[in-house]
Amino acid sequence: MVPIRLFTDEDVYGAVAIALRNSGYDAISTPEANRLGENDEAQLVWATSENRVLVTFNVGHFAKLHRDWMERDRSHAGIVVSAQRQIGDILGRLFHLARSLERDVMGNRLEFLGDW
Repeated sequence: MVPIRLFTDEDVYGAVAIALRNSGYDAISTPEANRLGENDEAQLVWATSENRVLVTFNVGHFAKLHRDWMERDRSHAGIVVSAQRQIGDILGRLFHLARSLERDVMGNRLEFLGDW
């Protein structure tokens, strides 16, 4: 199983990427990647180029962006969207998702963290 790599956008708590790394996952946050202030599509392009699943609280924009990319036959490494939750809940759900879905399966998927 090839594990997913994660990229948390600037809406997600900075501690999420750190906690994921401390638990053995390959994760980086927007500030750590020097990507602050980039628009949503630029973030998705970068995440895709790095084979990283983008994690965001910006459900509406990224659900639309996913749909637009699929309609134009563009590929991405995956998108995980969520309403804001307590950090422990987010981490538990991301751990479950990351243990369950490998990189090849996650490609071009839009996952709702609340389902995990």
